Amino acid sequence: MDAEQRYELYRRLSEALPEPQTELLYETPFELLVAVSLSAQSTDESVNRATRALFPVANTPHAMLELGEDGLKPYIQHIGLYNNKARNIIAASRQLIEHHGGAVPRERAALEALPGVGRKTANVILNVAFGEPTIAVDTHIFRVANRTGLAPGKNVREVEEGLEAVTPEPFRLHAHHWLILHGRYTCTARRPRCGACVIADLCSFPEKDPERT
Repeated sequence: MDAEQRYELYRRLSEALPEPQTELLYETPFELLVAVSLSAQSTDESVNRATRALFPVANTPHAMLELGEDGLKPYIQHIGLYNNKARNIIAASRQLIEHHGGAVPRERAALEALPGVGRKTANVILNVAFGEPTIAVDTHIFRVANRTGLAPGKNVREVEEGLEAVTPEPFRLHAHHWLILHGRYTCTARRPRCGACVIADLCSFPEKDPERT
């Protein structure tokens, strides 16, 4: 895919969805941190079901620490890996209080130093909470970048670096959301909806089917 095609790809995605938003429910950077931490290997729907009940009870590091690991688990026990996630959320809450005055830091290194926070989670926080033009590569974005030919890569980091290198500046802020939503609802893993795809003619996927909607 050349530069002109890449620009057109993002232009069409942006025209179809001018103001993309995360589907995770949150109101503060800390709530977003908790929601993203819970979302690993889980659906946004299951996370939102948990946080709708959790956040009225504990939506700050102090309140979360007071709730404690045992108090947190009942809210998230329907989510995969909930024991580890509860442990990390409580530990991260403690670290936020002790080292950041209870605020979620805006620096990547400080975010990645929090328990349970890796590069992808840090990228989401930086992008969604703080408006940084980062691109967090999940399975949907990895698939779309490789399948379309936008930014092929053998691993998540390669795709992230590729997308950062080729995404035109006007589209950097929302690229993460356009690509993840496109992968979630149109360029799906098992049966991509090529007939309903606004970028199908730009895509290099050899198995695309224009009749499939």
